[in-house]
Amino acid sequence: MNEAMQAFIREHAIHEIECVIPDMTGMARGKIVPKNLFLAEDSMKMSRAVLTITVNGEFADYARFAGAHDPDMVCVPDASTIRLVPWAMEQVAVVIHDCEDFDGKPIAMSPRAVLRKVLGLYEARGWRPVVAPEMEFYLIAQNNNAHEPLRPPTGRAGRSEIGRQSFSIDAVNDFDPFFQELSTFCSAAELKVETLIHEVGACQMEINFSHGDAMALADQVFLFKRAVRETAYRHGIFATFMAKPMEGEPGSAMHIHQSVVDTASGRNVFSRDDGSASELFFQHIGGMQRYLPAVMPMLAPYVNSYRRLTRHAAAPINVRWGYDNRTCGIRVPPSGAEGRRVENRVPGVDVNPYLAMAATLACGYLGMVQGLEPSAPMEGSAYDLDFELPRSLEDAVELMQASSELSEILGREFVDAFCAVKEKEFETFNRGITAWEREHLQLHV
Repeated sequence: MNEAMQAFIREHAIHEIECVIPDMTGMARGKIVPKNLFLAEDSMKMSRAVLTITVNGEFADYARFAGAHDPDMVCVPDASTIRLVPWAMEQVAVVIHDCEDFDGKPIAMSPRAVLRKVLGLYEARGWRPVVAPEMEFYLIAQNNNAHEPLRPPTGRAGRSEIGRQSFSIDAVNDFDPFFQELSTFCSAAELKVETLIHEVGACQMEINFSHGDAMALADQVFLFKRAVRETAYRHGIFATFMAKPMEGEPGSAMHIHQSVVDTASGRNVFSRDDGSASELFFQHIGGMQRYLPAVMPMLAPYVNSYRRLTRHAAAPINVRWGYDNRTCGIRVPPSGAEGRRVENRVPGVDVNPYLAMAATLACGYLGMVQGLEPSAPMEGSAYDLDFELPRSLEDAVELMQASSELSEILGREFVDAFCAVKEKEFETFNRGITAWEREHLQLHV
């Protein structure tokens, strides 16, 4: 057992440990283990079929991807991820695990393994990606009937938010008890959040993370979603990371800022010595333009995700890029040479953070190694241009499966397994009959 983890457990008088892995959806799967058992073991065993579970709890062809005899995999704790679970009633820690075969090889369809594979490609070139995610989410009133529309919760003033309160400090302050406790939980769990703002939608919030290593930030986003939900429960409300939770309100995104550092010098490779943009910078954008449509299942993973990506809905519909242009799917924020970066505005906040990071970095990497040139920067509104992204999950999955370049980067086994999960979810969704169908078709066709 790693000495640092042993010391953490002693220092915080930990009673038990949540041993978790992120599944394809980004949900935490695993076991809660007593301290003594955790210290006595170097790993835990779990069915590898867990990695094929859909968001609604079904298994997507697990016999094909996990094995017909439902074999185990070895889940190895990553010592760098041990943290307190600050909302637990006792002293509980959480440790994120990596999924391996019994010979020590990574399980190729594990989301952490996919991101690690992409980061390894950068490392082999002497590069290190730097990322910073922005997380949008809604606070909503608790609801027990899934057929009823979601609505904003009641705040301190005893009223629900009505209308748009973009960047309103008072609207945020209306939920001060929630945010104060969330801030305490994030600090205790070592989640490096920075800015809090009120976004455009009714009770839509955004929290930004400090920039850093992609794996570490994916871990933090994974844990942050749990922290937000748990805090909301304690305050009698819900929090949702759906991409489009309410009709008539903007969707929620996870914008990803990304740059690349030269490992040896620590220099941002997106900038030349004279401070101007480098060829690698433009090639990174070119790769995103070429390949983002093919990784859309990783950036818009559910049927609901595509409700956000509609024209004039404050979300991108294409892969145009521009300087400080928020209508584009790819934005270059104002910055100096050292901070030059690209913002991917396509991902919804409903993504698995490991897969979203892997997808956007894979696209940029392919652009850099293939020397892809971007289009001219967009100066007006990209909302008025044609759609360049898939319009549905079904189309997105088909496009992803057809990309041999991305299959090589991400791994064919992962692509096939992930697409099988998405196809299973789409199949289940299609069995349901929506309120729109009943309302407009029942008596009119």
